[in-house]
Amino acid sequence: MVGDIATAEDAVQEAFADALRTWPTAGMPANPGAWITTAARHRALDGLRRESARTTKEHHAFRLDGSRIGALAVESEEIEMSPVVDDQLRMIFTCCHPALSAESRVALTLRLVCGLRTAEIARAFLQPEHTVAQRLTRAKAKIRAAGIPLRVPAAHLLPERTPAVLACVYLVFSEGYFATAGLSAIRDELCDEAVRLGKLLCALLPGEPEVRALLALMLLNDSRRAARRSADGELVALEDQDRSRWNRAEIDAGLRCLISAAETGGSGPYLAQARIAGAHAVATTWDRTDWRAVVGGYDELLRYTRSPVAEVNRAVAVGFRDGFPAGLTALDAVADHPRLAGTHLVAATRADMLSRAGREAEAVEYYRQAVDLAANDQVRRFLTRRIAEISG
Repeated sequence: MVGDIATAEDAVQEAFADALRTWPTAGMPANPGAWITTAARHRALDGLRRESARTTKEHHAFRLDGSRIGALAVESEEIEMSPVVDDQLRMIFTCCHPALSAESRVALTLRLVCGLRTAEIARAFLQPEHTVAQRLTRAKAKIRAAGIPLRVPAAHLLPERTPAVLACVYLVFSEGYFATAGLSAIRDELCDEAVRLGKLLCALLPGEPEVRALLALMLLNDSRRAARRSADGELVALEDQDRSRWNRAEIDAGLRCLISAAETGGSGPYLAQARIAGAHAVATTWDRTDWRAVVGGYDELLRYTRSPVAEVNRAVAVGFRDGFPAGLTALDAVADHPRLAGTHLVAATRADMLSRAGREAEAVEYYRQAVDLAANDQVRRFLTRRIAEISG
């Protein structure tokens, strides 16, 4: 409606401030979302009218004035007729506009709609925070300068936006499953929201195998969530988890989604990752993990993306399949990747494999490096415990 994201953000923030002032005494409105939208629109209109001496501001004010009421009503009807009925999913599809570059539309959606901070988005892209901040600024400027309309897409336009939507949902889940920073390494609310959106996407796009593959991946990984924390709230490594605490219903549902996606000719990065997660989910004990299947899943994944994180994880799987000297050699091939600089991933992985190879003194040194690089408090405590275990 406003035609400018910054103006819209300011108006919405002011509307929420109004709600905080009035709702405690006046009571919650019957439709809080509509109340916020109406209040934000009035705030935006008032602000633009105050600055209407400038020609461009007059134009923006006109867009919100009474002459636009009929058009806005039509747009509201179009939104109601959209096959995307969930508010959050509608906003994600709206923001993943194909006029923006693939990375820009995902980054902007994660920031505006999904609530991730710039630092968390930067971690997801393995890029410096200032680079992502500049990308967000440029994307907003392009929307404003080119007049790109942010409207809920019609049904026939959903397929072209689906890959970006899947990326957003997956990255929300990833941040929830292993948080960038903070007191806890697991953010339950993000995991829950991503799984919810994945289920809605499957219902919306039942013929898309990669949609089912993404849901399979999230369900299979999420099934371990309760076992990833000890009774005192500390992280528990996969091999040490009590598998009786894994959510069998999620595992069964995830495996059904995985089989369905594979049987309908699916292929892509989410299916490859779901196969890896499935190999872990069906192993009754750590020792019975099918490491050949896990390595094969990473080999398949790396045909779709040259993610250095995937290469590090493949090196770990190679270590368990072929021995840790082989795993360390595989890790050496990716250790100097510039997108891994500043993360604790390589140091922690090398420390773990060195420890398993019986090279404890070297392992301690790399664990110490990993502690210094880790941004999450819970991860730092986990790595510190590893040092104590080896040193003890």
